[in-house]
Amino acid sequence: MSTMTKNEKNQAVICFEIGKDAMDKATEAVFQRNRSRYAIPGFRKGHAPRRMVEQYYGSGVFFEDAFNDLFPDAYEAAIKEHELQPVDQPHVELEDITDEGNVKVKATVTLMPEVKLGAYTGIKVEAVEYTVTDEEVDHEIHHALEHASRFEDVEDRPVKEGDTVGLNYSGSVDGVKFEGGTAENQTLEIGSHSFIPGFEEQMIGMNIGEEKALHVTFPEDYHADDLKGKEAVFEVKVLSIKEKQVPALDDEFAKDVSEFDTLEEYKADIRKNLMENKKKQAESEQENKMVETIAENAEIDVPDCMVEQEIDSQIRDMEMRMSYQGLKFDDYLKYTGMTRQQVRDMYREGAKKTVKIRLTLNAIKKQENITASEEEIQKEIDDYAEKYHVAEEMKNISDDQKEYFKDVAEMNKLMAFLKEKNPAKKAVKKAAKKPTAKKEDADKATPAAEKPVKKAPAKKPAAKKTDAAKKTAKSE
Repeated sequence: MSTMTKNEKNQAVICFEIGKDAMDKATEAVFQRNRSRYAIPGFRKGHAPRRMVEQYYGSGVFFEDAFNDLFPDAYEAAIKEHELQPVDQPHVELEDITDEGNVKVKATVTLMPEVKLGAYTGIKVEAVEYTVTDEEVDHEIHHALEHASRFEDVEDRPVKEGDTVGLNYSGSVDGVKFEGGTAENQTLEIGSHSFIPGFEEQMIGMNIGEEKALHVTFPEDYHADDLKGKEAVFEVKVLSIKEKQVPALDDEFAKDVSEFDTLEEYKADIRKNLMENKKKQAESEQENKMVETIAENAEIDVPDCMVEQEIDSQIRDMEMRMSYQGLKFDDYLKYTGMTRQQVRDMYREGAKKTVKIRLTLNAIKKQENITASEEEIQKEIDDYAEKYHVAEEMKNISDDQKEYFKDVAEMNKLMAFLKEKNPAKKAVKKAAKKPTAKKEDADKATPAAEKPVKKAPAKKPAAKKTDAAKKTAKSE
């Protein structure tokens, strides 16, 4: 049996005892499990009786491990007894040991906060209807042209804008080479602005085999403090020159890159696909606005521990996406000049908003008694298996996996309910933002190691660029 009180911080304070008999059995089990670790004079290692080990190392030598073995089940039983919903790990205190030898325990844990729902029906959210511009279609065409382009070796002329050059370089400041300033067999697109200002421009006009000293100045906001604003000299040698050959934009190109016979048909299909994506984007934006408004209407004292847990989750996601690019989180901190705590603080406001939305939606789901049938759960499983081509793996899923798909099915039903109860106002047409002329140029303007992480993994550059030759990092 246990007792429970609640404090003003929405925490449960649970007091219970672990009996002497249970502690004795757990202590003996710990001794048997670890006896080979203990060496006692006069006994072969692992052969000393428990009494001798406790005399030599102290009577409480096995207490902590024995308690840790027993606490989880005792704590879980107390949680179930009082029907509590903890949202964090408990803070545990050993209060005392009774005359009977029982261990008195106090566990303090933060509970799921109360949600006072506000209006969640009749919410008026303005829908947005995007249009597809000619510039967007041309942008996609440009990508296809770039993808279909080929590079041909050039030997009869010097470097010009747009060429991809193979080179060696060695940098120095005041005649002293610095870390990261030397590299061989590197690849650089002239005009990409991947290297520090002035580097690429001075290579124009160089011939294969030619060596030249390039004089540059590191930007004042360069990520390496010891190089900020410093004048440097890079000794450069051109190894190769390649020129991009872009195919003609005609019907033959359309046949090569698509299932269509003419360029106009190909462009029409691109426009259609862009329009479908814009519709999905508009629906997502409308849904997000609706959910955010509903959450704003609710009253919730969001526990700090839930915010910290959400930040942990978002940073793990960030680290995973970085790993797809071959990057480490510590490298990100180095290039941005941020500390781990600053990154956490950057995520804090959004994390709190995310937690509040999640709590609000779960409260509505409970209020409206929205549940998923076995057929609806199975449909989510089948859709997942088809999408990711894992039909065999999904035939025998665990209870935890099934619970995940149950949550997905219920959340989909909840969103359908909310959209039905909160119809969008008349759509406002908006043109999409005009894309940049060359997205790949924008990508290269910040080296891969310095880019803020995107949702999808970015392609690695053709050759690694050392830190010193890179342009200073940009941050979003």
